Amino acid sequence: MKLVVLGAGESGVGSAILAKAHDYEVFVSDFGKIASKFKNMLDEQEIAWEEEKHTEELILNASLIVKSPGIPDKVAIIKKAKEKGIRIISEIEFAFTFNSDLPIAITGSNGKTTTTMLTHYLLKEGGLDVGLAGNIGDSYAGQVAIDPDKRYVLELSSFQLDGIETFRPHIAVITNISPDHLDRYEYKYENYIDAKFRITMNQTSEDYLIYDADDVEIEKWLDSHEISAQKIPFSLTKKFDIGAYVEDQKIIINMNSEKVAVSVEDIALEGKHNVKNAMAATTVAQLMKIRKQTIRESLSSFQGVEHRLEQVSKINNVQYINDSKATNINATFYALDSMKNATVWIVGGVDKGNDYDELMPLVREKVKGIICLGVDNHKIQAAYSGVVDTIIETQSMVEAVKIAEKMAEQGDNVLLSPACASFDLFESYEDRGRQFKDAVRNL
Repeated sequence: MKLVVLGAGESGVGSAILAKAHDYEVFVSDFGKIASKFKNMLDEQEIAWEEEKHTEELILNASLIVKSPGIPDKVAIIKKAKEKGIRIISEIEFAFTFNSDLPIAITGSNGKTTTTMLTHYLLKEGGLDVGLAGNIGDSYAGQVAIDPDKRYVLELSSFQLDGIETFRPHIAVITNISPDHLDRYEYKYENYIDAKFRITMNQTSEDYLIYDADDVEIEKWLDSHEISAQKIPFSLTKKFDIGAYVEDQKIIINMNSEKVAVSVEDIALEGKHNVKNAMAATTVAQLMKIRKQTIRESLSSFQGVEHRLEQVSKINNVQYINDSKATNINATFYALDSMKNATVWIVGGVDKGNDYDELMPLVREKVKGIICLGVDNHKIQAAYSGVVDTIIETQSMVEAVKIAEKMAEQGDNVLLSPACASFDLFESYEDRGRQFKDAVRNL
């Protein structure tokens, strides 16, 4: 059986290796350049590959195509494959068929990386043999090729969920939903929301869906759709007989007559959004029968995620904070909301259809100066020019940080929280965050 992998990044190469291990005839095609480390991995496995092109006669005779989540359906080769009736799936779907233990899967517009890493940490500290994969770390397929019997904690994007057919997590989590990636969903918010809920489409009554009951879009979708999974809500404002809530500065997890209480002050991560992330992760740990004491200790020792409200350094009593992973308005809302002091805000990049008015109350209250870091900053300028006295444009991280240092006074914060994708000036949000940290350390 011939399998073609489109896209030779982490997920694509992992899929190719897994396919080779199961005796598929494998061909890998990437329209861009393939990184040398991935070329070496493919060569070691004797897997044929091509770069900077898609050769139709080598692709369109496939029985199955595994598509990278970054490739949209409107690409010519995908359209032609669909016309020929070739089955097209994601790495997640392909790897799942060879993974014997039902995974734990986490999605959401924001918070999914922190929740995934915290969930993995709680389960590992609790003594379970769990892997970490999906939108984070090493490829799910690549890990399944080595260890197919492990349970995996997966961070999943809507793009990865678009390519599933039979994928069924035992526990699914939806952290929240806010407008993101609408360019991939015909600019229809409802299409993006439906994509997120694909996480639960194959679940049965033996499985669980954990979700934010404060999220209007999640509640609306659940009110109008039937699902088979057992629903477990979490909330900062409501109480549940089964679910997670906050009472007297404690997170309470109520589950089948079992109750876990954790003081909010004992959670290492700060901010309301991280209370929610902790609720979701703790609910998973409770379902997986992790000891209460282990859960409490692990919540207080977890160190957080790089590029997500990461405290980089304090210089001249100014705190520099790296939130490069905030690539949409909702993520930046959480960041600004958690600022206790006056803030110099570094913002901008590739706009994904942002409505900057949503941040207006927080900008008025917390932001003393804005540094635009992007090729096209006119929307940011237009939104805040009458609200913030100082708005400066720049196209280099070093320059942005130097200007921020001049603007900031003792006791202030300098916050990189771009609300945009990074690809105009940087390779990725990680590259953007690392450049910020390097520039701060060189002040």
